[in-house]
Amino acid sequence: MAARSVPLSRLSGHWSGWAAALLVSAFVLLPLLAVLWFAGGGSRPGPADWAALRFTVLQATLSAVFSVLLAVPVARALARRRFIGRGVLITVMGAPFILPVIVAVLGLLAVFGRSGIVNQALVWAGLPPFQIYGLHGVVLAHVFFNLPLATRLFLQGWQGIPAERFRLAASLGFTPLDVFRQLELPMLRNTLPGAAMVIFAICLSSFAVALTLGGGPRATTVELAIYQAFRFDFDLGRAAVLAMIQMALVTLAALLVLRLGRMESFGRGMDRPVRRWDAESWPLRCLDTAVIFAAALFILLPLGAVVWRGLPGVMDLPVQVWRAAWVSTVMALASTLVAVALALALAHLALHHRRIEAVGLLGIAASPFVIGTGLFLLINPFSDPVRWAFVVTALVNALAALPFALRVLIPGLRDVIRDFGPLADSLGLTGFARLRWLVLPRLRRPLGFAAGLTAALSMGDLGVIALFADPERATLPLQILRLMGAYRMETAAGAGLLLLMLSLSLFWLFDQGGRRDVDA
Repeated sequence: MAARSVPLSRLSGHWSGWAAALLVSAFVLLPLLAVLWFAGGGSRPGPADWAALRFTVLQATLSAVFSVLLAVPVARALARRRFIGRGVLITVMGAPFILPVIVAVLGLLAVFGRSGIVNQALVWAGLPPFQIYGLHGVVLAHVFFNLPLATRLFLQGWQGIPAERFRLAASLGFTPLDVFRQLELPMLRNTLPGAAMVIFAICLSSFAVALTLGGGPRATTVELAIYQAFRFDFDLGRAAVLAMIQMALVTLAALLVLRLGRMESFGRGMDRPVRRWDAESWPLRCLDTAVIFAAALFILLPLGAVVWRGLPGVMDLPVQVWRAAWVSTVMALASTLVAVALALALAHLALHHRRIEAVGLLGIAASPFVIGTGLFLLINPFSDPVRWAFVVTALVNALAALPFALRVLIPGLRDVIRDFGPLADSLGLTGFARLRWLVLPRLRRPLGFAAGLTAALSMGDLGVIALFADPERATLPLQILRLMGAYRMETAAGAGLLLLMLSLSLFWLFDQGGRRDVDA
């Protein structure tokens, strides 16, 4: 019986993984083909499109490099230190990534804009003001959004190093440099390429940041060019071709990093609390404190500006805003369920076929405008697209969060299968029993983080719902956009603060649920 349990387990995992990969691919590619079909084919990109492509690759590369390089010392400092409020700080530092882009941009402008805090301080010191618009503004905004994501991914990697490894290093008299070279650097070789790939893919599909902080045609991204093709020219063929170029870029980046990345493990430990004897000197304590303080200041100042501007309007929110908040919460929970189920199936398959992880990136590689338009064209002949707004938006949100869930789950699942898979096979533990008694308990912490991230991202999404929206069933981000369009800025700021509170609450509930009774 033990000999037969291995192929049965693998067959089950492969079947669900291939089904999930087929579903994701169909949901992305069929709308793209529908747009091409109705457009009568594509058109060749012009000089402006190639300029947009060059700018997109440049800003995405710079954003990914700066995000991961700055996140390494921040995650290392958080991994080495325990202090009161550490868990709250880690949760709050993740807020920029789960904020609606337009709300976060308003916070950045309050700090780095022409009349912001930074420029006021520069003028007071007699220095030239900082110009936030242009390439440097786009990169700054992307680092603000993605530094918390990279920090959490690296922090998961540090938490994956068993406490026994640090205890052994201390008994051998390792210096901090030895610990970094023998323990931390191999972990970074596992996690850094994947984190950079995901951030690069996110920045490739940047739209709202380039629209608000680009500063002109020279700072046009491919996603912004797709929007212009839809909005101003209604050139479906050109939009579809640009979407295919963007998808090809993300896929190539994913395949390259998956080929170069390494799959190493530190083995299993006894789940003891980690103590860092190598980092107990006062210079390292001061260095870690300074790094954590600088990162917290960079992230919390714009968040504080969002809260300050939203407080006056949060008490006078109309009924439509509270109704939209309920719709967004239900939709976020539905998206989370779908995304986690897909991520578990794809993660199991990715252990045997590493390139399958590139399928998960299709959700952020494909343009939401193209997906939304294609779905509208596919549904419209058979039914009213407005009736499918909830289902379509929930699926698109799950698809957009899938790459992040995969990046979190794959390393943990790999360690679980490697450390406990042979024992489970010898016991004949397969199928749902294997999932319930082995995988879910050992993956509780990364599952909680992935679910919280998906729920928060779904709460703040403003994409397909704008094309399918029912006036009576708008989501909270769409309701904020409508309030801004009606010049009710104080109410919009209050609704933005409500959205921030709901997003952080969902993230905290899932994340804390995964880390309960587990040393974080």
